[in-house]
Amino acid sequence: MSDVYQPPANLPVPEDDGAADHLPGRKVPYLELPGTDGTAIHINALGIGRAVLYIYPLTGRPDTDLPQGWDSIPGARGCTAEACDFRDHHQELLAAGAQRVFGLSSQDTAYQREVVERLRLPFEMLSDPSLSLAAALDLPTFEVDGLTLFKRLTLVIHNDRIEHAFYPVRSPHEHAQQVLAWLRDSPA
Repeated sequence: MSDVYQPPANLPVPEDDGAADHLPGRKVPYLELPGTDGTAIHINALGIGRAVLYIYPLTGRPDTDLPQGWDSIPGARGCTAEACDFRDHHQELLAAGAQRVFGLSSQDTAYQREVVERLRLPFEMLSDPSLSLAAALDLPTFEVDGLTLFKRLTLVIHNDRIEHAFYPVRSPHEHAQQVLAWLRDSPA
């Protein structure tokens, strides 16, 4: 079992392979994904203003081992710590101009709902088991244990266009603070 709340030291650091360079300025595709509150969320209609959509590979659970070799994959480890950082800075993100915050992975809605409850997240998690957002936007993915998963990245969506992409995310346990600093330095 691994401590899913704190990434271990000396993890391999993800490198910028340019896989998100094409995202800023792109229109968000028409796509409906299930949210943890039971509603369908239209990614292309998140509302006026900015929305933060952090995308991650796989949230671990205290009672479940992570996939084989997880810690050797650059950028894979840290999903729970990242969710907690977004939770802890949620009100600050809203105060800095984000109208909404969402997490998104390929895990199903029931799995995501458990994460929201266990971590007491004040925002919805979205499920994309078919990786339809990755296909629509050509988002970076990787494979492990027969699974194709999202690589960790965050999109700031402004009026249905991608305004900024954070990629790679090198410190997931501090990433919400990086997004917060960007929002404060980049008024809409």
